[in-house]
Order: sequence, then C-alpha cells, then structure tokens
Amino acid sequence: PEAPVPVLLIHEKQNRLGGAANVAANIKALGAIPLLISITGDDTEAEIFKSLLDKEGIESNLLITDPSRKTTCKTRVLSNNRQMMRLDSEDLQTVSLATEDIILERIKTILENDNPQVCILQDYNKGMLSERIIRETTMLCLHKNIPVAVDPKKNNFFAYQLCTLFKPNLRELNENLQMEIPSGDIKKLNAAIDILQKQLHNGITLVTLSEHGVYLKSGEKTIQLPAHIRNVADVSGAGDTVISIASLCLAIKTSLETLAALSNLAGGIVCEYPGVVSIDKKVLIREAEKKLS
Repeated sequence: PEAPVPVLLIHEKQNRLGGAANVAANIKALGAIPLLISITGDDTEAEIFKSLLDKEGIESNLLITDPSRKTTCKTRVLSNNRQMMRLDSEDLQTVSLATEDIILERIKTILENDNPQVCILQDYNKGMLSERIIRETTMLCLHKNIPVAVDPKKNNFFAYQLCTLFKPNLRELNENLQMEIPSGDIKKLNAAIDILQKQLHNGITLVTLSEHGVYLKSGEKTIQLPAHIRNVADVSGAGDTVISIASLCLAIKTSLETLAALSNLAGGIVCEYPGVVSIDKKVLIREAEKKLS
C-alpha cells in the first residue's frame, strides 16, 4: 500500500434501514403500521433509503426532502461479524423554521386522519427534533390522549416534558444527570430516576442497562429485570427494538410488567445478529413463550 494503513478487501455490501427507519421496520415486523416522518437530502442515498422502505412495505410519502442536507448514511465495516469501524456522512444542524412548520403540519394531518395509537420521538441528535418540534408534538398528542414514547439523546434530553415513556440507557442517564451510577446499584439508579422525573414530569422511565437488563419506574412502582443470556454479535439498533416494543405495549395498554419483559427480551434477541436488524415476530413469540410464561 501507498501508506502504512490497513487494507480491507470488500467481500459484500448491504444496505439496511437505520435510525428512526429501523424503529419503523421493527413496528412493521410486529404487525403494526408505522407512519414515518423524517428528512432526507436530494441524493443517491435518499433513493436507496426509499427503496429499502418500499421493500419493507413502509410508506415514504411523509418524508421531507431538504436539498441543503445530506441523507444520513452510516457505513459500518465488519470482519467476522465484528465491527471494525464506522464512517458517517450527515448534516447535524437544526432544521429551519420553515421545515419545522412542514413537520408539524404533517403531524397534525396524521392526528386528524389516521387515528394513531402512539407517537414515538426517536432522537439521534441529527437536527430534526428541535425543542419546538418536541414541545408542540407532545402537546398535540397528549391533547388527543395519544401516549408519547421517547428515546432521547444528549442535546434535548430535558426537553421531553410530560412525555408518557422516557427510555434512556444508563450511559445517557449518567451523562445528563452528571452522575456515576454503576449498573448494579439499584438504590442510586432509583434516586437518579426520581431526579429525572421531577424535571420531566413523565409517566414511565425505562432505563436499559446493557448486559444487566432493564429497570422501569412509574410512580412508586419499580420493575427490575436481568438480561437473558445471549451470544452478543452486535448491539447496533437494540435500543430501536426496545422503544418499538415498549411503544406498542403502550398503544395496546399492556401491563408495565409485560412492557418491561417484552422490551428486555426483544432487545437481547436482535443483539445476536450482526448489523442493524429488526425483530423477527415469530422468534419473539417463541422466546416469550419459553422464557416469560
């Protein structure tokens, strides 16, 4: 080689849905109908993205094209099912006021015409979920008694006031509360969630704890579930699966025990596969019958 760098021989390339589209794919795989509002650029990646949605049977008519932005694309390099590096191509600036208006109009149209049962705000710090979008979407949904489920990121962590379900992972919780809670310290975790809920006034907090499972708190009720033993290949997209399951449980009003147990189980299942994958409904049902009955 012309420089002292690793040389990689490409054996195979795959395009997969990621981000909020992976949440939509999980929801579709579980038998519900996702209505995906997101932003793409006017580029080749946007065309690939729309073709992948079409292949999954997910409508792309609610997507907003912004020629000033790139379509977010993450390229993961894997060897023997292990990730070696990731290359990101994206724009992270907050969307314009005009784009915010378009997003909110589409949300209002869905609320008027499609009778949604749950709203998922899936945040990746990519600039689409501005404080205004978060605030107004939450108010519009709650006004119609539609639960709002949130998978947060750092920038707007405390903007999700009054949401129904808030699902950070432990690292995000520690980072934003400026604490250092070990994953096994339930007393400290419980105290941290109390601090969080005093700021957000949310109904349910579901914290994912990686190999230690999940912890749920709603009012005085707490649920702690250990992770199921897995051969972990890749954790990419596991959080997407967890929020998808939790949101559908909210939509059909399951018990909190069922919500926590199914979310915990499904998040572990997808970690057994390399890359970003959506949950297989048959596998989830089989595992639930075996491990949760």
